[in-house]
Amino acid sequence: MPISDEFKKTLTDPTPLYALAGAGDLAYEKLREVPAQLEALAADRKGTQEKAAAALQDAGAALADAQAKVTEAVAALPTDVKELQAKAQEFAMQQVGRALEFAVKAKEVYDELAVRGRTVVDAANAEAAASKDAEPAAGDETGAEAVVEEVVLEEVVVDEEPAASKPAAKKAPRARKSSAPKAE
Repeated sequence: MPISDEFKKTLTDPTPLYALAGAGDLAYEKLREVPAQLEALAADRKGTQEKAAAALQDAGAALADAQAKVTEAVAALPTDVKELQAKAQEFAMQQVGRALEFAVKAKEVYDELAVRGRTVVDAANAEAAASKDAEPAAGDETGAEAVVEEVVLEEVVVDEEPAASKPAAKKAPRARKSSAPKAE
């Protein structure tokens, strides 16, 4: 497949836009929940402070225990280079596996967001089509605005004709700024 065909396919694929719309919708949904969560957090603040003080004391004890375990682990480190290489390779393979898992999960989330975005865009398009089909009232300004917008859009389409079909005189006003001679 030629590169230009792949480029056209990439530019015309709406999936990234759907994923973006889905992510925006998800963010909006989550942000609507924030005020209620803030109120709940404010109510639980005093109990949380007491729990945090107890947890801090427990963390101090756990830190001392962890330091002892680290000291034991350092003492038990293998000194054989081949053993270290084998463990390093095993660790690297585990990380490759995790990276692949994350890539699969990221693709799944991307696809879910694209589906969600497509629903949002389709709903918005249906709403726009429904509002466009409705007849404006006699004194309704939105109907007049829609007519003006359509006229403006038609003018833009007319202005975007290929350069070969435009007369040469229409290009000249853009290049000219002033007809007065320059003072030296």
